[in-house]
Amino acid sequence: MNDDILFITDDDGNEVAMKQLFNFYSDEFKKSYVLYTDPESEDGQVYAMSFDDDKNLYAVETEQEWDLIEEVFGAWYEQQEQN
Repeated sequence: MNDDILFITDDDGNEVAMKQLFNFYSDEFKKSYVLYTDPESEDGQVYAMSFDDDKNLYAVETEQEWDLIEEVFGAWYEQQEQN
């Protein structure tokens, strides 16, 4: 996943274009994750999903994964603020 745009299927079955922030791989969970936002929304909400080699997206499954994602996002955000 290297493109800036990520297409997500919403609850109504519509494809929605999202802005990809970054992705990373976790050795601990043996999964890749992508973090993204809705460029049409002003709330600044950040979303995350895991993905496989074929770029299929999956919901994050555990609280431990969410803890890791929050930690990685916090470090990324801090770096963005410094730049």
